[in-house]
Amino acid sequence: MRVVRWEGEGTGGAVKGLALPGSGSTLRRMSGATRGIWLAVGAYLLWGLLPVYWKLLHTVPASRILAHRIVWSFLFLLALLSLRGEGAALRRMINRRVLAVYGLAGALLSVNWLTFLWAVNADRLVEASLGYYINPLVSVVLAVGFLRERLRPVQWLAVGVAAGGVAYLTWRHGSLPWVALVLAFSFGFYGLVKKQAPLPALAGLAVETGMLWAPAAVFLLVAAARAGGEGPADDRVTVCLLVLGGVVTGLPLLLFAAATRCVNLSTIGVLQYVAPSCQLLIAVGVYHEPFGAAQGAGFVLIWAALAIYTLDHFLRQRA
Repeated sequence: MRVVRWEGEGTGGAVKGLALPGSGSTLRRMSGATRGIWLAVGAYLLWGLLPVYWKLLHTVPASRILAHRIVWSFLFLLALLSLRGEGAALRRMINRRVLAVYGLAGALLSVNWLTFLWAVNADRLVEASLGYYINPLVSVVLAVGFLRERLRPVQWLAVGVAAGGVAYLTWRHGSLPWVALVLAFSFGFYGLVKKQAPLPALAGLAVETGMLWAPAAVFLLVAAARAGGEGPADDRVTVCLLVLGGVVTGLPLLLFAAATRCVNLSTIGVLQYVAPSCQLLIAVGVYHEPFGAAQGAGFVLIWAALAIYTLDHFLRQRA
């Protein structure tokens, strides 16, 4: 995946904008690359397991869950900034360009979140996992189109095989796998925008969610006013899950943003398949979503494309 922003590779990288309680001394003893790998693994495992969390909120509309994610994520990140004493420094870095970049990033992220939430509770987690499998190749295409990067013939072969897999799934099912494509392209464009983002991880995420906070809060207030006490009230468990959604949303994003600053992209490229693999296993093994021979064949093409691209990337790096 070429459009992810990072600063520093190997042992020269540094985790910026993130401090995990109780883990600072352990992380400091690790090399930059090792630290980044563990941060990335933690982010992808959390993303892979998140469907189980959102399934607990299946009675809540996806739009309302999204609004709660934005509101509580921002407050969680704001609290972290305050604890680190970085609020004043962040205010000095805010300008029109920063607001434009992070406003666009936040909008793309909200599209991704809403689509994923809807897919989880509509029992379309298999298709959602497909979106995150093809996301790296979508990012490559975006890099070619927007950053004028050039692909080698083997890389074009990988993109073609992946496109063939999507076309096969469309033909077999009679409709475009729009959930997968929306997730892949929204996160791909999010990565493209974040490549131009100037702020450290924590500050940037706070600005992203902060720009969406007011609309999300207004949405929740209007929804509550329209209900007028006529609908069933959320129980205490649901309320707690909605509030804690800010933590489970913000934490993997922080881990990911910090990881990309101290490991190279080939490592990130391999580790990112942890999340959709977990999602696929959960969808089929836990929630018993259908996964027949037709879907298997389409996924095999996607996996083959990823294998071709990853192998070529590693061989070129070694050479």
